[in-house]
Amino acid sequence: MTQTQQKKNYALPIAMMFALFAMISFVTGLTNPIGVIVKNQFAVANWMSQLGNAANFIAYAFMGIPAGLLLQKVGYKKTALLAIAVGFVGVGIQFLSGEAGSFGVYLCGAFISGFSMCMLNTVVNPMLNTLGGGGKKGNQLIQFGGTLNSIAATIVPILVGYLMGNAAKATISDAAPALFIAMGIFALAFIVLASMQLPEPNRDTEKKEKSKDKHSALSFRHFVLGTVAIFLYVGVEVGIPNFVNLFLTNPVDGDTPGMGLDAALAGSVVGTYWFLMMCGRLLGGVLGGKFSAKSQITFVCLLALIFVLVGMFAPTSVTVSMPVFTGTGFGMAAVPMGVMFFVLCGLCTSVMWGGIFNLAVEGLGKYTAMGSGLFMVMVCGGGILPLIQGGVADLTGSYMASYWVIVAAVAYILYYALAGCKNVNKNIPVK
Repeated sequence: MTQTQQKKNYALPIAMMFALFAMISFVTGLTNPIGVIVKNQFAVANWMSQLGNAANFIAYAFMGIPAGLLLQKVGYKKTALLAIAVGFVGVGIQFLSGEAGSFGVYLCGAFISGFSMCMLNTVVNPMLNTLGGGGKKGNQLIQFGGTLNSIAATIVPILVGYLMGNAAKATISDAAPALFIAMGIFALAFIVLASMQLPEPNRDTEKKEKSKDKHSALSFRHFVLGTVAIFLYVGVEVGIPNFVNLFLTNPVDGDTPGMGLDAALAGSVVGTYWFLMMCGRLLGGVLGGKFSAKSQITFVCLLALIFVLVGMFAPTSVTVSMPVFTGTGFGMAAVPMGVMFFVLCGLCTSVMWGGIFNLAVEGLGKYTAMGSGLFMVMVCGGGILPLIQGGVADLTGSYMASYWVIVAAVAYILYYALAGCKNVNKNIPVK
């Protein structure tokens, strides 16, 4: 079989992985605008408004290793199908929480949805990296998949912001149409995936490994440091827009002063962050064949540190008119200048996920599947860091002060790109 034929045969699996990438973002993104709803509906503190997000991401800590083991035992297709079924149930429970008016039921649904997102991530990332052949091409394919991921993330806050209208009076039931869309996507994806074939990278090698291996993915220093980087990155990716949303919608005279803007406008601003992530990932995919993941991450980390620091220290009284993505086109919105710089961080966070994953699993060979599961455990940072950020906001009475958490996390990711990503364990056999 020629190389051209192989690529042609891989087109359908790649397209399916791209679709699953978008599903992950759509369902995960629901916790951001719904966090604004529960803060007002249940009159909870800033840190408690992030509990749905935390439940979704902390599920990764419980499911990451089992997902890796499942991937080794039953393969990519069956793991993905099970993940989709679990996701349908999780989103359905979130819908029922609106009918019951129960914060606890909502958290349960978010937690179950997190199981699904973890399992899907465990499948999608190594599959795309492998189909791309690893290295620059593997990173390039993950970045293109991330573009669809960002499109879904762009739509969610705008859609839910429009549905809830007045954030102070909205309830989880107002977001029900978005939840129905998510359930419909899950059902369609299950049918399509069940009818197609997926390649199973490294499955033959894994089946032959009968004796206990003295090595594992954790034997590689660059992989271990990469798991820390992904823990912090997901917290950065989620924390920046979540707290922009809270800052814009919280009353001016609240315990933690905000801008008192309506939820639809705030959703458009936050949606623009995810739109810029989409643009950044598309650009990262185009440039991925020319620039290494290490170079890309170094550049965007330096840029992100500048943007976040400017966003923190820019006077909130100084406003600018910035273009925002409304879902049907672009409009102009007057926002504090600092918010504009936080939104611009979407360009920086766009390529971090794919780049970190690519660097962390480079050279792992037969340990990649289990490594992917361990990697997903650390995605729980997307739930833990925003809780810490919310705690800082409550303690200081300032949303801006909470962004020091973001600065520290980005600084570590920069270190990983500069030095921590080097594979110093090349003596370990990986075939």
